[in-house]
Amino acid sequence: MSTTGDVFVTLTLARGPSLTEQAAAHIRGRIVHGTLQCGEPLSELALAQELGVSKTPVREALLELKRQGLVEIHPQRGTFVFEMSSAQVVQLAEMRSILELAALRLAMDRNGQALSLRWAELVAAMDVAMANENTEDYRVLDGVFHQVMFDLAENQFLSETFTVIAFRIQALRNRLSLDPALNEKSHGEHKRLVALAAGGEAEKVAELLAWHIEWTRSSYIDLLGLPAGDSRSTRGGERRLKAGK
Repeated sequence: MSTTGDVFVTLTLARGPSLTEQAAAHIRGRIVHGTLQCGEPLSELALAQELGVSKTPVREALLELKRQGLVEIHPQRGTFVFEMSSAQVVQLAEMRSILELAALRLAMDRNGQALSLRWAELVAAMDVAMANENTEDYRVLDGVFHQVMFDLAENQFLSETFTVIAFRIQALRNRLSLDPALNEKSHGEHKRLVALAAGGEAEKVAELLAWHIEWTRSSYIDLLGLPAGDSRSTRGGERRLKAGK
């Protein structure tokens, strides 16, 4: 703060992203979009060289990503992209259902018309992505479709809680979207959600959303090659996905 006579002027200094924030965003993007596979080892040195920075911001970035559930750090073993067993996928879906259904009810109660309009816009954009076979755009729009509920729920703490699992959900969603048939099914359900929301049928929207989350849970486990109750990680199944098997 500076002063001129009796006039006080507050100076706000703009700050760009730090090297740690930039490194975290880069690595997070590669994990979420599937460039880095589940269980893949991460080298601080290799990442630092790739980004043109020292190892310190990379190390700090990996600690942040650990807090977000995207990497696992094992002493004496190293750092790895996160892995999930089928039991953990089930638990993630349970938490997702609790949070998304709560967000949906608040959003419809407080901003029902805005939710309906925003969803309709997103589904229209999804139509274009599907017609152009643009999987990358579709999966981004899919994530935004679900995030909108939290934006319009107007509950800071609900949104912050969802952030804890949001990146892992998007990472799994991106792997699921490798199958065009599953994208078609997912898109059809989004359209039904829009139609029900436009009619103000809150309970039917909630029922369909709950079913949609349950279906994606089963699809994650099936595609990752993990029968229910299996404690194995996602890594083997993801390799089969990338190999087209």
